[in-house]
Amino acid sequence: MNQTDSPNRIEKSGETQPLTVAIVDDDPRVRELLKEEIQDEGHHVLSFESAETFLDNSSLESIDLVLLDLMMPGMNGLECLQQLHRQACHDKLPRIVVVSALSDPSKQRQVLEAGAESYVIKPDLFERLPTLLNGSTP
Repeated sequence: MNQTDSPNRIEKSGETQPLTVAIVDDDPRVRELLKEEIQDEGHHVLSFESAETFLDNSSLESIDLVLLDLMMPGMNGLECLQQLHRQACHDKLPRIVVVSALSDPSKQRQVLEAGAESYVIKPDLFERLPTLLNGSTP
């Protein structure tokens, strides 16, 4: 078994195994569009309408990538990210990409310092999705 540049993608006989991607976003349209796009790329999708639902119902060991909305009612994406890192002593954390409608350098700095792999503006998300699914973060 050879590992690719992403620790979560494993090659067997030259074929890359599909990822399990968790989408955490309060907007059902965004969740559905992302789900369709990710499934079209051959990956599995888990969809959550809130950070609380994600934290209560997800098995982090089975997730390779989390697309985490920053601004949600209740627990926001930054708080969810911090909670995930508090749990990290028990679970292996997946790659976490925080997604936001705002281009806010201070929020970007906060989420990266809190352990996110990347901060992506929603208008750029679909363009960057193939790169994110391949384990690269330019």
